[in-house]
Amino acid sequence: MLVSVLALTVGLAAGGVLLVGVLNFALLRAVNSEADQTAESIAYLISQKQLPDPIPVNAAMQAQVIDADGRVVSISASADRLIPMLHADELQGLADGGVREIPGSRIGLAGQARVVMKVAGTPSEPQRVLVARSTNDLSVGVRILAITLLVAFPLLIALLAIVLWRVLGAALHPVDALRAGAEEITGGTREGRLPVPESRDEIHRLATTLNGMLHRLDAARTRQRAFVADAAHELRSPLTNMRTELEVAQRLPDNDWQALSADLLTDVDRLSRLVDDLLLLARADDGGGRAVAAPFRTVDLGSLVGDLADRYPTVTYLRPEVPMEVVGEPDALGRVVANLLDNAVRHAKSRVQVTVRAEATQRVITVTDDGPGIPQADRERVFDRFTRLDDARARDAGGSGLGLAIVRELVRRHGGFVTLGDAEPGLRVDVRLPALR
Repeated sequence: MLVSVLALTVGLAAGGVLLVGVLNFALLRAVNSEADQTAESIAYLISQKQLPDPIPVNAAMQAQVIDADGRVVSISASADRLIPMLHADELQGLADGGVREIPGSRIGLAGQARVVMKVAGTPSEPQRVLVARSTNDLSVGVRILAITLLVAFPLLIALLAIVLWRVLGAALHPVDALRAGAEEITGGTREGRLPVPESRDEIHRLATTLNGMLHRLDAARTRQRAFVADAAHELRSPLTNMRTELEVAQRLPDNDWQALSADLLTDVDRLSRLVDDLLLLARADDGGGRAVAAPFRTVDLGSLVGDLADRYPTVTYLRPEVPMEVVGEPDALGRVVANLLDNAVRHAKSRVQVTVRAEATQRVITVTDDGPGIPQADRERVFDRFTRLDDARARDAGGSGLGLAIVRELVRRHGGFVTLGDAEPGLRVDVRLPALR
């Protein structure tokens, strides 16, 4: 507010000075123009030999006609008949239509006077017309304006400062409410929502945006807590199995250590896969880079999918006749295909089929199985982390609920997307990736 008032003061002061200066300049031009026109009229009367005596001028003017020797030959009613208005040195070098400013007291006028000189008469008998016009009334008007501005401007500034203070206070009150709400939220004394003002202005939009941000942050915290809880739960299962097996082996001296080590290795493998999945998703959540560290290069999806499909005896693969090239990271794309095949084999009744085909500017990997499928209402939820549907909750069957989440994240990092559909019966998964240009 202080900066605004200071700027307003400077602006009004500059405007006042400019106004007084422009008005003074305009009035002086009007005085000069009036005196010049009067002098021209007198010069015309001289040329017509019709100059009356005394010369008729208005009360604020005086007029004289002097000859070549500087003698006064004709005057207006109030002008001096003996002494010219301008001294010889003032007349010297003064051009036709020139103006001199003299003290008005010299010729009996109040304030300053402006004298205009016009050449008249014939070349053999040259004469000069002097017309003086007092500027006192104009100076008084300008002075009154300046005093009025000096008095009015401070009052106007004070009034505007009061209005500005009240307006800014009213405008910033919602901001203060937002600040207080944010302090209460960070202090944990209220729910994570800021008060939204009723006015549909920038503060309303700011409060709405901040509430949206707080909602997203709250949702992110909720997801993070759920993720940590689910991760701890998933990690506890293999660790509990390992602990139980080791405690049993410790109490039974005659134990088959080879079978025990095989069971432990199974749990260790499961634990290792789970940790790898969690690390991959943690890197994906880090927005500072790709979820995979290896550089992208040209990959033939036909060969990649074929090599992975050969590991599954129940998977039927229709190899494309031409190369299906994309730009990507081979290990990440292999992880995508392997996760999809694992899910399909785990839930299929008897058949799993994989195809790779070209569609416009995309390459599409399609995995279908004849399992129970996924209901339409759950097809988005299954991409959430640690999500298992009712018929797939058994952890011993494999799956930690991270497979499809990893698939979506890796495909998104490659510029593609994943969709789920019906295979009649079963599930159809389509992975679309940008084709190599």
